Amino acid sequence: MFEIKYFTVNPLQENSYVLINDKKDCIIIDPGYYYQNERDEFLQFIRDNGLNVARLLNTHCHFDHIFSNQLVAKTFNVGLEIHQKDQVVLDRASQSGLMYNIPFEPSPMPASYLEEGDKVILGEDELEVILTPGHSPGSISFYCAKQGFVIAGDVLFKQSIGRSDFPGGNLEVLTSSIREKLYKLPDETVVYPGHGPSTTIGFEKKHNPFVPEDPSTRFA
Repeated sequence: MFEIKYFTVNPLQENSYVLINDKKDCIIIDPGYYYQNERDEFLQFIRDNGLNVARLLNTHCHFDHIFSNQLVAKTFNVGLEIHQKDQVVLDRASQSGLMYNIPFEPSPMPASYLEEGDKVILGEDELEVILTPGHSPGSISFYCAKQGFVIAGDVLFKQSIGRSDFPGGNLEVLTSSIREKLYKLPDETVVYPGHGPSTTIGFEKKHNPFVPEDPSTRFA
């Protein structure tokens, strides 16, 4: 069983996730630690809990989700894993950071690519990779059927959705990803987003004004 720990960090208040199994192995997802105190708190948490970092994953490669890719890769000797369609986003992430006056240490290149349907295995636990583009071309979500949760990046938020006006984004593709991929998950599935509080699939189907279950009630 995964224990889910998250830190809300950096100037964009991004949620960085640590998924820990019963043997104290863990998966790092979207390490957005930017300020030194955030990095120190994260590293201290790993040390204090005696964790072994086994995987480094990005839901997508916008700069606020990858600020500490290099830190995690170097410190724990793990390779980065992303979807190949987000390579172009990763390639220009440092430049994007400078445009927002937020410089950061460039991310390492991926050690491998994840594809839809892949299983991210950690001991007896697993995450299924779901391709959910629209916010970025290679956005992926990580679904744990056994525990009923999904790490959704910036695709679906509580009563909101991710932006689609960045390069490579597409609103029609984004809403299709939500409706055809995430809304197919059980209603009780907990959604852990890249920003803001958690929600559930069932709640969003009823209350999300941008992608309601009934399209006729869509926010205009």
